Amino acid sequence: MKDLPKLELHLHHEGAAPPAFIRGLAAEKNVDLSGIFEPDGSYRFDGFTHFLSVYEAATSVLQSPEDYARLTRAVLEQSAEAGVIYTESFVSPDFCGGRDVEAWRDYLHAIREAAEQAERDMGITMRAIVTCIRHFGPEKARETALCAAETVGDFLTGFGMAGDEMKGTPEDFAYAFDMAREAELRITCHSGEWGDPKSIARTLDVLRPERLGHGVRAAEDPRLMERLAESGVVLEVCPGSNVALGVVPDWASHPIERLRRAGVRVTVSTDDPPFFHTGMVREYDRLADTFGWDEEVFRELALTAVDAAFCDDETKTRLRKRIET
Repeated sequence: MKDLPKLELHLHHEGAAPPAFIRGLAAEKNVDLSGIFEPDGSYRFDGFTHFLSVYEAATSVLQSPEDYARLTRAVLEQSAEAGVIYTESFVSPDFCGGRDVEAWRDYLHAIREAAEQAERDMGITMRAIVTCIRHFGPEKARETALCAAETVGDFLTGFGMAGDEMKGTPEDFAYAFDMAREAELRITCHSGEWGDPKSIARTLDVLRPERLGHGVRAAEDPRLMERLAESGVVLEVCPGSNVALGVVPDWASHPIERLRRAGVRVTVSTDDPPFFHTGMVREYDRLADTFGWDEEVFRELALTAVDAAFCDDETKTRLRKRIET
């Protein structure tokens, strides 16, 4: 599966940081992060809430645009090694300059320069999606949306929301999403990882995303699956993450095949791969082993991801050619 061209639409930039990279930065800055690592050097966490805390602790050593340039290079190297030809990475002004627009510009410029160099060196294309952090609250989400609106372009193309899905309501964040939409940013939103089908429906009604991050609990409601299929809303499914965090008990129980057979448009991503001991090759291998998917199914998934990608038509045409050949 390594040689199959892959697209990834749901990747958290900091969450994709290799543990060795974060340990190295911590050593450079004399920051003690030993408590977030296992003896073997991997990230240590217990459950989703603790995962968020460990994620934010690891992010604390990313303190400058140069740090993010180095991070971007490290993340794209591991993605390219797995056969990823296009990735959309979630980035947040909350971690890049404290939601100050001018500071955010510097961080984004550094990320973009590193991404463009990676494309020249490794053939992987990146686009950025700004995410507000749900558990930071709606006021900070508005500040994050302003940063996104001020820097929208051919590299920063989308806006979404991550974090603790059980905090607040979609209505709390409607202003931020409206601001992003008015700036012509494409819209996605985490929903249906922990929240039930009713919360997914409310997200669709209020925030009007064209994609959903995770969305797997939609499989519990046939009417919601029918709505997703008819509307064409695409799910950014992260099976390995769902298993690791206990959203589902095991791979055999994952609803991705049920969603796909119901006509819901699904894609495959890794979410925060080093945290969940996964990668795109492992995701493909486990899906093939569990559901009997062959290369034709994975090709269909890749083409669905091209259609759903937040990039220009010229880039999509180039990606389709790479998949089809």
